[in-house]
Amino acid sequence: MPDVATITVRRARPGDAAAFARIMGDPEVYPGLMQVPLPSEEQWHARLQSAGSPDAPDLQIVAEIDGRVVGSAGLHPQPRQRRRHVAMLGISVAPEAQRRGVGRALMQAMCDYADGWAQILRIELSVFTDNTRAIALYRGFGFRIEGTHRGYAMRHGVYTDVHSMARLHPQPPALAWPAE
Repeated sequence: MPDVATITVRRARPGDAAAFARIMGDPEVYPGLMQVPLPSEEQWHARLQSAGSPDAPDLQIVAEIDGRVVGSAGLHPQPRQRRRHVAMLGISVAPEAQRRGVGRALMQAMCDYADGWAQILRIELSVFTDNTRAIALYRGFGFRIEGTHRGYAMRHGVYTDVHSMARLHPQPPALAWPAE
């Protein structure tokens, strides 16, 4: 891939299932995710099929370089009535596309969507405490560490800590009443 890349961000579709399985199944990627190894194309096809339905509240996007899917992100609104203003965020970037702006492009698209269209006040995520590059990316978009969970998830046979991070809408919408 060239050094300077044009990144295209678009909504994911069921035909991207093989790319999701490839990226999420990469041994350099899945240890940093809350996914399990060996994802199948069929699993991702079913997930993308349901996420693409008109009534689905989730947004699943991909980043492409030269027509090849090299990253993905998902924004998953919470269904409980008192937490409908909250969405969980997940993101993954293929090893060959890391440090090339893909994560930044995906995060920008997610934050723009949450802030401008989805009525999301709060975006939450979990990140392994040793994933310093991801933490720096999230901080750049206004996320803050709100807590650390000890032994939160199994990774390579070891219970590993994660930070809970969240970002509040920087300018929550308000209704401006006309002057009387």
